[in-house]
Amino acid sequence: MKLRRFGLVVVLAAAWRAQAQDAKAPYPSMAPLDQYLMERNAEIALARSAAPQSVSQDAEVMVLGQHDYETAVKGKNGFVCLVWRSWTAGTDDPDFWNPRLRAPICLNTVAARSQVPLTLKKTEVILASRSKDQMAEAIKAAFERKDLSTPETGAMCYMMSKQGYLSDRDGHWHPT
Repeated sequence: MKLRRFGLVVVLAAAWRAQAQDAKAPYPSMAPLDQYLMERNAEIALARSAAPQSVSQDAEVMVLGQHDYETAVKGKNGFVCLVWRSWTAGTDDPDFWNPRLRAPICLNTVAARSQVPLTLKKTEVILASRSKDQMAEAIKAAFERKDLSTPETGAMCYMMSKQGYLSDRDGHWHPT
């Protein structure tokens, strides 16, 4: 009997602590979608700012729309530039729902093969469900089915934009 009571106290204390931490979280849930969206031309410019102009001018550019990322500019050189949102971080990241986060990235062909599908899948699930747990489960299942893959040798990206906002802790990106 005492052991059951002790177990109940431990479970309740853990639940209370988790609830208290969630209450302190600066972004406990997803903001309205319009807070994550940008004006199309501004997002194209921000995405291209991730790489040198010699790369980004001929890269495919993707922008976040109402339902997913969509191709805004067809590319010619195999690079894909886009602006990651907060949900591309780990689900334990305190900025996971931060609507101000903007991480411009330009992926080479090899990196794009794994990272673009991963970004699209995360975005699809988040915009459909707005749940971290559902996103994590969907990503895990997609990797198990081999719908998603890990980066291959030779995968690389540019993240050179000084305009990117990576988190409330780090603020704007300061590339060297």
